[in-house]
Amino acid sequence: MHRRRRTALSISVALLAGAPLLTACGGEAHPGAAAVVGGQRIEVTTLQTQVRQVRTAQEASPDAAQLIKNTGQLSQDKLNNLVFDRVLQKAADNNDVKVSRKEVQTARTQAAAQSGGEKQFAALLLQQRAITPGQIDDAIRRDVLLAKVAQAVGGDISTPAGQQKILAELSKTSKQLHVDVNPRYGSWDDKQVTLGATKTPWITQVTQQVPQQEPSDV
Repeated sequence: MHRRRRTALSISVALLAGAPLLTACGGEAHPGAAAVVGGQRIEVTTLQTQVRQVRTAQEASPDAAQLIKNTGQLSQDKLNNLVFDRVLQKAADNNDVKVSRKEVQTARTQAAAQSGGEKQFAALLLQQRAITPGQIDDAIRRDVLLAKVAQAVGGDISTPAGQQKILAELSKTSKQLHVDVNPRYGSWDDKQVTLGATKTPWITQVTQQVPQQEPSDV
């Protein structure tokens, strides 16, 4: 069961570099922005929508009170993912790495089967990582893409040395993008590739069971 719970779970991360810009994001320079990544805004409304979707799903669960209690930093966690997705995509572009829809669906089908079915898989992701059914494909794509980027830079995510390689690549990319985060959501640790307000190390979230990659079929 423990092995199943690690399968295709979202990587909770944020990549928020560029400390000199932090104040500007919450002020006149970027009003309404939760973060700016590579000059592109992540709107507060976008973040709020994701948080609202999770809260709605949690409230419909028999374990609503416990789920909500366990996700007190939901806004920060979701911003982690929104920013990380852009940094990861830039790292993938830099290394000519792509993920096809077929790969995402294959990974989702396998993960659901290992969890006892799609319904059980969705419930598990809501419980463990505050992911709604509508957010599952994005979370799985994140996992698969990270694994492929790691492979491209010669890093094996299951080993400390491999983790350092992919961490170095992501840190380098975040610096290139000059990420500017609204200070209300916390501070950025560029070396650890995480939003300071979050507590879950990104590397421990990576699935250990990403399927064998197939040729891209976008």
